[in-house]
Amino acid sequence: MNPLIKNILAVLAGLIIGSFVNMGIIMISGSIIQPPSGADVTTMEGLKESIHLFEPKHFIFPFLAHALGTLAGAFLATLISSNHKMKIALLIGIFFLIGGITNIVMLPSPTWFTILDLVGAYIPMAWLGFKLAERS
Repeated sequence: MNPLIKNILAVLAGLIIGSFVNMGIIMISGSIIQPPSGADVTTMEGLKESIHLFEPKHFIFPFLAHALGTLAGAFLATLISSNHKMKIALLIGIFFLIGGITNIVMLPSPTWFTILDLVGAYIPMAWLGFKLAERS
């Protein structure tokens, strides 16, 4: 297969699988750590209105979703790509970082979470996904 086509498919597969991992973790998070009482977490508007009720424990699963989604996507993209593996893994991290920035703009969060999420969940996890895939 043409290396360019294979790399494009690797990026698409990484984005799709990373998004599935992200959404899967978000979907199960409420059953593990209950949302604050009175918080409507079913809509973006409800989240905006009730974000002030959230405690630090309520941010564990969003961070894990962002970090593990990026890690899984970068890992898979690295395995599939034919060359430029680190660049492709970091590209996955950049795409998810853009999504994280968009999410923070749409849904304001505490400053500590914003910094932790943007600094720790995307580019470092993409690099880690690349390193783990290189070892396998």
